[in-house]
Amino acid sequence: MNTCRVAQVATANGTFEVVERELPRPGPRHVRIAVEACGICHSDAFFVGAGMPGVRFPLVPGHEVAGRIDELGEGAQDSGWQVGDRVTVGWFGGSCGHCTPCRQGDFIVCDSLKIPGYAYDGGFADAMIAPIDALARIPDALTSAHAGPMACAGVTTYNGLRRGSARPGDLVAVLGIGGLGHLGVQYAVAMGFETVAIARGAEKAEFAKQLGAHHYVDSTAGTPVSEALLSLGGARAVLATAGDSEAIAATVDGMTHRGELIVVGASAEPMGISPFQLIMRGRTVRGHPSGTAQDVQETMAFSALHGIRPMVETVPLDEADAAYRKMLDGSARFRMVLTTG
Repeated sequence: MNTCRVAQVATANGTFEVVERELPRPGPRHVRIAVEACGICHSDAFFVGAGMPGVRFPLVPGHEVAGRIDELGEGAQDSGWQVGDRVTVGWFGGSCGHCTPCRQGDFIVCDSLKIPGYAYDGGFADAMIAPIDALARIPDALTSAHAGPMACAGVTTYNGLRRGSARPGDLVAVLGIGGLGHLGVQYAVAMGFETVAIARGAEKAEFAKQLGAHHYVDSTAGTPVSEALLSLGGARAVLATAGDSEAIAATVDGMTHRGELIVVGASAEPMGISPFQLIMRGRTVRGHPSGTAQDVQETMAFSALHGIRPMVETVPLDEADAAYRKMLDGSARFRMVLTTG
């Protein structure tokens, strides 16, 4: 077969259409991936809506890709990759290798980070090309539909927690139990934290319990979230997965001394946090990016070991537009995943 299908938008915020293109060939140190599944992340809207500088149309998004290598470019085999290897490609779609962060080994904050669906065509397709430094091996225990979201939502929450200051036994709160947060709660429990889930509505308490949370805080119940956290002893860390700046700021006074706010939920709105809130208790606020391909691989290994999986709804590539709209309106539970099989 010399063609492949892609789901593309022709203009900013346009409708997805599935079209045929010539099957791409991988260049040096690149591979072609036969895509089996690709998660739809809320961050895809930044690109579809031309919210990032330099977005080019027609656009093929997708940075939660899982599939198999079906062709190697020159030099790819020298790095140990073979046709048939199961791989993911996530938000980290490769780095330049020569900017200051890269020279310091901090590839995820590369000055020219290659995000799939932005720097090059993403995984809303039957096939895509990716550089070898973007590849993470999928363990046998994970299906492609589960592995794809691990390359963004999974690694973001797992890495955010494991690189934080909290230690097993500490009280850790996860704000939001949606696409990111439902994984964050599972990781927090598996890491040995006393885990608090924070969300809107009493009806979500049972779901939080099913995820393993030890406590649930309903942010609409009337008691300020900060007071609810202090009544539990104060949070050593808050993993803020909800993209709501007001809700994120409302957790700060619920953190203990030297508490850490880890922000992974994206929002363009400023957070209403005063220097006084941070200084007097020695608190810190940290923005956390996703993770490298190695981080993704370690996320999947940890997930396989502890039985952690994203909750997904799979739909065929032909229904990309409907699936994307369902993600946008918040009715997805919790990751829409496009499949090509």
